[in-house]
Amino acid sequence: MLNIDKIYTDKPFYGTRRIKMELKNLWYLNITRYKVWILMKKMWIKAIYPHRKTSIWAKEHKIYPYLLKWLKIKRINQVRSTDITYIKMKRWWIYLVAIIDWYSRKILSWKISNSIDISFCIEALKEALQKWTPEIFNTDQGSQFTSKKFISILKEKDVKISMDWVWRCLDNIYIERFWRSLKQENIYINKYESMIEAYHWIAEYIEFYNKKRGHQAINYKTPEEIWRTWTLKM
Repeated sequence: MLNIDKIYTDKPFYGTRRIKMELKNLWYLNITRYKVWILMKKMWIKAIYPHRKTSIWAKEHKIYPYLLKWLKIKRINQVRSTDITYIKMKRWWIYLVAIIDWYSRKILSWKISNSIDISFCIEALKEALQKWTPEIFNTDQGSQFTSKKFISILKEKDVKISMDWVWRCLDNIYIERFWRSLKQENIYINKYESMIEAYHWIAEYIEFYNKKRGHQAINYKTPEEIWRTWTLKM
């Protein structure tokens, strides 16, 4: 499952057939395509133009339109987004939710949980809204983010709600890029033994990501530099 996770993080458009071949070519793991499917189902991932299914849909929840197509991101707090990803522990999986500012790339809040429920998503949202309020907040169509409780918090702040189209994780590209960086630069290097250890390493990486890691898309400045420059103007 860890090797599948590595392949999927790097190439989220790969389905069971290609992942099966990668497992064989890279790690000499000769397992059936059906076994790959079983493991991917257990991990809640599925490659459909690529799609990461860590959020479960709820048909009865209202779905909002996607507002970010052709939108130029010009300032902090113009757009924020969130997503959930899975974190491999030594013997089980935990889940991580994070909220990112699109302009600065800064991770504004994050929480971990041993189950995919709404509570840790609500905690992360409330923390991110404590000081600054975004104009638009983008999510996927997972039940955690379409729930009345989550939506009501955004509406109370007069935030415009945007949601990815089905099967299009790239509508939320900045958080997807952060997941890739986090996993390749930290999670795959450190084998977490406990929730406490996972929290420590993730906190340390996000501190590095926000304050020390230069980003090519923002002229190799750090998210914190961009964020601080704009907050001084506000």
